Amino acid sequence: MSVPADAASLTDPGIDNRRRYVDLMQRCLLGLIYEDPAQDPWTGGKFDLNNRLLGRDWPLRAHSMIGKARMENLRGAIEYVLKENVPGDFIETGIWRGGACILMRAVLAAYGVTDRVVWCADSFEGLPEPNAALYPADAGDEHHTFAPLAVSLDEVQANFAHYGLLDERVRFLKGWFKDTLPGAPIARLAILRLDGDMYESTMDGLSALYAKVSPGGVVIVDDYGAVAACKQAVTDFRQAQQIDEPIRDIDGNERADASAPVRARAHPQHPSARVPAQRGICRTDQRVRGGVCDARCAGRYYDESAAAR
Repeated sequence: MSVPADAASLTDPGIDNRRRYVDLMQRCLLGLIYEDPAQDPWTGGKFDLNNRLLGRDWPLRAHSMIGKARMENLRGAIEYVLKENVPGDFIETGIWRGGACILMRAVLAAYGVTDRVVWCADSFEGLPEPNAALYPADAGDEHHTFAPLAVSLDEVQANFAHYGLLDERVRFLKGWFKDTLPGAPIARLAILRLDGDMYESTMDGLSALYAKVSPGGVVIVDDYGAVAACKQAVTDFRQAQQIDEPIRDIDGNERADASAPVRARAHPQHPSARVPAQRGICRTDQRVRGGVCDARCAGRYYDESAAAR
């Protein structure tokens, strides 16, 4: 089995090179090296380091919009499940240009893992029009009108290929979540990252995939703090499943947790995003089943910009 069997496997002499490689991947995926400008209608079309670090803009060319703090959290979650041998594949539902999934594949490559798959689920046509009759929380949702959110499968695959990471370890699920996720050929998941924005998309992901998350696995919910409908879906699902473990904040936007709780993050990438000032929140905090905190950041990413929110 190629997954590291113990902590020593993650502290061998090659670890520095691995970390440098993944660090470089993160900077490239986020557009930090060439200071890729924003294209959203609310940040002025310029590169702003603070916005990019916190994932508060839509990059013009960069392959991810989740920001450094959330990407660090995802990276820490991946390294945690590898170190602890938590079985299962990785999936993101709602991948945009593929950046978070590319990071997943990059970390697997860095550690020589060959027995896990990165699943990339998306319509590759943008978000669906709201079905307010079935999902009242989505009434008035306008995500389907945002053209920059629609990225084709060909473009995403080309993005993987640019990094040399398009191979048999990456698989794509094209279509609306309600059609693709229930029958997806996934046995177990170690990481479930949901980025569907809407109530319907979030609930589709939780309903189809949550039960496949292995004990000790990590569930991350994007937009929990930015989109009220997404948060409501998480709340309704947790109530229906009688999940009462605490939801832990990542950066004031995203939350994430182990397979029993549902943690979420919300990022202010949407015009309606509301980010409360929260001092002392560790943006890369992640919590695992049983209350064990894997504080990978060692406090390096405590939210110094909370007052600016």
